Amino acid sequence: MVKIKFNSRTPRTILNEMKWKEGCDIVKAEIWYVHRGALDDTMIIRGGDILELGRSFFRTESASIPYHRIFKIAYDGDVVFMRRKREENL
Repeated sequence: MVKIKFNSRTPRTILNEMKWKEGCDIVKAEIWYVHRGALDDTMIIRGGDILELGRSFFRTESASIPYHRIFKIAYDGDVVFMRRKREENL
C-alpha cells in the first residue's frame, strides 16, 4: 500500500486536501477533537460523517466543530496531524 503524503499543516487545509486531492478519500480519516463532557474530553469522528468544511469549523449532522479543537487527524491508520491537547485554552 502506498502512503499518501499531505502537504498541508493545519487541520482545515489537511481535511480539504483529503477531500479534494486525487487518490484521497476523506472517508478514511478519523478526527480527534476536544469535547467537554465526553470521556477524557475527547470525541472521535469519521471523515465520512463530515457534511461541510467551512472556513472556521466543520459541520456534521449533529454539530459544528471549530478546527481549533482538533488535536489529532489520522488517515488510513496513519497519524497526519498531532498537537498537544490544550483544554484550558479551548
